Amino acid sequence: MKKIGLALLLVSTLLSCKEKTTNTECEDRICTEEFRSFVIKFVDNKAMAAEVKDFNVVNQRTGEKVYASSAAASNLIKGSFIIVDDGNTKSLSEAGDDLKITGTSVETNQTKSVIVKVKGGKCACHIEKVSGPEQITFD
Repeated sequence: MKKIGLALLLVSTLLSCKEKTTNTECEDRICTEEFRSFVIKFVDNKAMAAEVKDFNVVNQRTGEKVYASSAAASNLIKGSFIIVDDGNTKSLSEAGDDLKITGTSVETNQTKSVIVKVKGGKCACHIEKVSGPEQITFD
């Protein structure tokens, strides 16, 4: 009787064990806890912050508008806009995407656009700016 109980306990223990398998290419990455974002500044011809209207960012690869997850609470500084942050990592390609940033000066009604390349990817921990300006100057 004791042997049967021990055998049942052993069998139930073995059946309750499940091997943990993860089906992902990203399991070996180690990420820091920082939260990165990329900010662009619009300035006038005197290098002073410029008020901007009709601001938008479009991913040239997908044709979709890009919205940084932290932009709503952080675009409070005149002329400064968060373009992308780590919340956009998975929507960007590993090779980098060209983001077209456009804004119109409230003062002069001049519209300026620039292209900034930013990369991410499904396994990326953070966004990374590859190329492009950090400031747009109105004439």
